[in-house]
Amino acid sequence: MLLTGDIGGTKTVLALFKEGGGAEFEHQPLREAVFPSGDFDSLETIIETFLADFVGTLSGASFGIAGPVVENRVEVTNLPWVIDAKAITTRFGVETKLLNDLEAIANAVPHLQADDVMVLHPGDPEPHGAIAVIAPGTGLGEAFLVWTGDRYEAYPSEGGHAAFAPITPQQSNLLAYWQKRLDHVSYERLCSGMGIPNIYQYLRESEAFDEPEWLREQLAKAADPTPIIVQTAVSTSHDIAICARTLDLFMEILGTEAANLALKVLATGGVYIGGGIPPRILPQLQASRFMALFQRKGRFSDLMARMPVHVIRNPNAALLGTAYEALRTSTQP
Repeated sequence: MLLTGDIGGTKTVLALFKEGGGAEFEHQPLREAVFPSGDFDSLETIIETFLADFVGTLSGASFGIAGPVVENRVEVTNLPWVIDAKAITTRFGVETKLLNDLEAIANAVPHLQADDVMVLHPGDPEPHGAIAVIAPGTGLGEAFLVWTGDRYEAYPSEGGHAAFAPITPQQSNLLAYWQKRLDHVSYERLCSGMGIPNIYQYLRESEAFDEPEWLREQLAKAADPTPIIVQTAVSTSHDIAICARTLDLFMEILGTEAANLALKVLATGGVYIGGGIPPRILPQLQASRFMALFQRKGRFSDLMARMPVHVIRNPNAALLGTAYEALRTSTQP
């Protein structure tokens, strides 16, 4: 069995995949469970709970974690945890590899099937061209893959923390608003689950968008206002301009930053958009200015038009990516 995990500040998802022959495993987890991360003092405690009645043999383990991994060790950004692969190996007797969470998703990309993705733009991919991966979830993750001669190798990035660069007057005003309140306005601050309320706040306070009383009350009670803003924006039963414009601005910024990443890694093999938000707004992405802004790169617009763009729909992409890494770790001499 391969033990895998997708570790975030809010939740930790653990799964067991059944290893097959050679470099294969069953793509549906044999067992999967979700744990509230904040209820536990360490990843080891969650693993112990998950494996309490497990009677099989672990052949490999790998975990995708939201944070920079250095020497197979990571201090989790939004949790008081330090995760050390050596400590997990010692405690559970299985060789363990830690990955950045976007590196984990990138690992899965070469193995995704047709029903795991939705094509936003088919493009004209170059065989074995580099691939860019960008994922707005709670934060904004970025990674990329390059061809090594016999397979794709995934590499992590912290590009979501690069400084936000506006491309419209409204985005310039948005940046100016947040520069007065933050030392560093990154793309993550505006193009993620944590960024959507920041866009909303700017529109409410600086552009005088109306906020209905019922919506104000719901947002005030919510631990996380993002799902309410997004759901209101996509709902056919409401016509709330502030929510609709918030989502539009989010998608415009995402289109621009996805193109920035694609240019930086020369993603002629395509761009894959992951994270928890894009699968929930597929019709809106298709109807928005996302692709127009993705391709609006001046002298490089023709190059951008040739790059395929996909949305990852499989919610287990990170788990699949860590399973591939666990399998590779377990079969290495």
